[in-house]
Amino acid sequence: MPAAYPEKFKDLVDKKSFAHLGTLMPDGSPQVTPVWWDFDGTHILVNSARGRQKDKNMRRDPRVSFEVSDPDNPYRHMEIRGRVVEITEEGARDHIDKMAKKYMGLDKYPLRKADEVRVLYKIAIDHAQTMG
Repeated sequence: MPAAYPEKFKDLVDKKSFAHLGTLMPDGSPQVTPVWWDFDGTHILVNSARGRQKDKNMRRDPRVSFEVSDPDNPYRHMEIRGRVVEITEEGARDHIDKMAKKYMGLDKYPLRKADEVRVLYKIAIDHAQTMG
């Protein structure tokens, strides 16, 4: 049964709060990456480029963990366990520009490579736990 996003942590969506996304390597070992993130009202959204390690991992095994701390109070944080329910390139370029605006104050994501294909991952929340 899906869990809901923790209501008292909705303010983190609008803050420059970096998250740590945990995925599983082919041998089952964890791989953790700091990520920009977003929330669409139902799913956690993460953006990456096709071919990166987290992209390969989430395509192979959709189970993920996701931790974000409040940048104003690191003792206030949430941990989410879930699974990737959609992987799409549709809207991913616009989404990374939206994230560049939030995290960098820029209208366009400046680190995009010419041959890069942006990918958007939608993560369903299976379990949420908070502190603070």
